[in-house]
Amino acid sequence: MAEVQPQVFGTKKSKETRAAERFFKERRVKIHFVDLNERPIAKGELTRFVQKFGLNALLDLEGKAYERSNLAYLRTTEEGVIARIIETPELLKLPLVRAGKVLTVGEDPAGWAQMLED
Repeated sequence: MAEVQPQVFGTKKSKETRAAERFFKERRVKIHFVDLNERPIAKGELTRFVQKFGLNALLDLEGKAYERSNLAYLRTTEEGVIARIIETPELLKLPLVRAGKVLTVGEDPAGWAQMLED
């Protein structure tokens, strides 16, 4: 079995990100944690999630950052929104988790478990 190290993109303050960290830790799976407040997500990495889920699925539409950003009212391109997300990771539904070809958005224990099955 090829050991794929899941990459967890999130922030230390996000309870969903901590849930992902805990999920993998309980299963003794090493993860590569990327704190989006310290290092913005790479555009190519973000694009991979956008292609799979669509931009709106990645946005935390309930979050305060989304409200403050006025994205709901701005007429902007997908590129513009992506640039905004890179600047303001709180706009994302965290965590974004990737292991090989399996991607998940938000708190998704079933998706995380699938990452460990391959």
